[in-house]
Amino acid sequence: MATIIDGKTVSASVKQRVAEECKSLYETTGKRPGLAVIIVGDDPASRVYVNNKKKACELVGFLSREYALPENTTQETLSDLIEQLNQDDEINGILCQLPLPKHLDEKAVIEKIAVEKDVDAFHCANVGKIMIGDFDFLPCTPSGIMEMLDYYNIPISGKECVVLGRSNIVGKPMAMLLLHKNGTVTICHSRTQNLKEVCQRADILVVAVGKPCFVTADMVKDGAVVIDVGINRKADGKLCGDVDFAQVEPKASYITPVPGGVGPMTIATLMKNTLTAFKIQNHI
Repeated sequence: MATIIDGKTVSASVKQRVAEECKSLYETTGKRPGLAVIIVGDDPASRVYVNNKKKACELVGFLSREYALPENTTQETLSDLIEQLNQDDEINGILCQLPLPKHLDEKAVIEKIAVEKDVDAFHCANVGKIMIGDFDFLPCTPSGIMEMLDYYNIPISGKECVVLGRSNIVGKPMAMLLLHKNGTVTICHSRTQNLKEVCQRADILVVAVGKPCFVTADMVKDGAVVIDVGINRKADGKLCGDVDFAQVEPKASYITPVPGGVGPMTIATLMKNTLTAFKIQNHI
């Protein structure tokens, strides 16, 4: 039976570290890290994420500001707000909740955020820094996964690592982070041939394809570490991942559940990134 990787426990330990450092910095500087979250429209899932981010800010002692804009907000209005926040010394991190309404240009919005305040690490300058291994911020989900592997003392160096999915937010940066830790990395996607055989090689399998229960037991080798990034809702309303947990868990050495695995790490890492931004901007 696999060891269940408990994202809630790891997340709590990260947030506790951030809270302790935030308290110490406030005592010496009289300042606290500030995070601005912009939400456009009323997408229910986005609203849940934003509320959770606000709660996490309160927990660790950050200044938190929310900017809720109507669905019909123009590109110019959104750009002007980001520019104001770029200039605001109280705000160290700016996050624009995605997806945006279709009439807005997400790429332009991401590029408008100052590189040093881009705590999602989506700006092309920060993406480039990840590629060469000289980064200030990491995208929250891949960074959270690395934190989990470290917490459970799961070795990466020399291991066969397979990443299913090539998104800019998870798949590509995940592959780079594993590579920086000396993993031998294969990225798979919808055009990959012999996918089952490739997955069967993996000592560490990271799955981020957005398809419910896509990875089955016959795709996983005995003793593999299985990280499930997916979050999907079944017909009965229950949440499930991209991995068929019931099938795969008996074969794995470690596995993340859904919910309660990778999900909680994303917000914990956002707090960590905002603290890093505060320290950089205050030359600490």
